[in-house]
Amino acid sequence: MRYALSFSGGKDSTLALHRARNDGYDVAHLFNIFDGSSGRVRFHGTRSSLIAAQAASVRIPLVQASTHPDDYEVAFERVLDGLQGAGIGGVIFGNLHLADIRAWYEERVTTRGLEHVEPLWLEPGMELLEELVALGYRARVVSVDLKRAPQEWLGKVIDRAFIEDVAGHPSIDPSGERGEYHTFVESGPLFQHRLSTRLGERVEMEGHALLDMELT
Repeated sequence: MRYALSFSGGKDSTLALHRARNDGYDVAHLFNIFDGSSGRVRFHGTRSSLIAAQAASVRIPLVQASTHPDDYEVAFERVLDGLQGAGIGGVIFGNLHLADIRAWYEERVTTRGLEHVEPLWLEPGMELLEELVALGYRARVVSVDLKRAPQEWLGKVIDRAFIEDVAGHPSIDPSGERGEYHTFVESGPLFQHRLSTRLGERVEMEGHALLDMELT
């Protein structure tokens, strides 16, 4: 069976891809939905062009869809229909522990007769951060919820020092699963080459501080 994986460009979807590949899943497509007004993944702030560059580096075809003028649900279901029409039999996600979020996706996937797969489900967030670093992935914090996480995290690379910093904030989900922070993966075992990016200005959008980045 061929699978598609929901890909935001961040650490969790990248780790889900890594796990899925190791578990023998045939990941034939990545898919990504971005905000049509800004051209960025909502809350992550990552430009759609950067997601495309990641997909090219991991050598997996990417399907992208915009939420403008449609809302997210309409765009998501349109993508599912297109993937199913292309022979995809299952969809892989990088959800961790938010049951309502998982249920929303699972309902829409399984009602189409597609298999729903969650490689990271209920794994401890701190252990996932440790695994990401141990595997050699380089992920950078590109979005911070200004009400829930230190804005000083913006731009930091996830390494041992960052993990220790996260451990010192017990009110924050270690993996940022509640939206405290989001990341962009620049390189790692699945990548043919490290993405060369220019770090730009700090941008604020919908209560989040975003790190603007462009390919160089």
